[in-house]
Amino acid sequence: MFSEYEVGTLIEIPEISVALTPLKEEFIRHEASMLEISDHDFLALVLMTPSVGVALANGSISLFEELALNKMCRRMSQGGFFLKTDPVVHAMKYLIKAFDRWEDPFFDMIRLTMDVSFDRNVLQNESRRDFADPLKIFIQDLMNVPHIFVNFLSSFVLTDESLTVGERSISGVEFEKLKDIGNRLELTQYPVFQSFLGTFTVK
Repeated sequence: MFSEYEVGTLIEIPEISVALTPLKEEFIRHEASMLEISDHDFLALVLMTPSVGVALANGSISLFEELALNKMCRRMSQGGFFLKTDPVVHAMKYLIKAFDRWEDPFFDMIRLTMDVSFDRNVLQNESRRDFADPLKIFIQDLMNVPHIFVNFLSSFVLTDESLTVGERSISGVEFEKLKDIGNRLELTQYPVFQSFLGTFTVK
């Protein structure tokens, strides 16, 4: 998952900041007219979209998922809000409430952020597939991609653990949501995303 400093670096990229401004203004106008949020924290909110989408796949967000999402928000928010209301956590409530409306434009923003922050051609690299274990294949594929892509990929799961801790159990609807996210972000053709899906066990 992204850190505060990585989000701060992304927001300094002109193509990202220019595209983010009208999206932020539209979100505030439609969902939260009194919301005060910096560009940094709004980009962090946008980057939460995959995690929120997976959490909502079952129809509602459990307490465990809410705590995990809040922790991810606090990691990315600007300045640290340990004993205060975190602006990303606060804004996420509006995103969850109107997720169907903002899912498409937020994923468009994430896709643009990917396109300008690394070269997608490097995702074409395929490992030699030296292993039978799906997790080891995935780890081998991760070695061929930039670190920032690993951060994007880690935003798809509701945990701050490493992507390589082991196989993960997931419900069928959550797994379908992961595949939908891959489609939205134009990742399905890349070996690393295919091997990422291979690390999940569908319950």
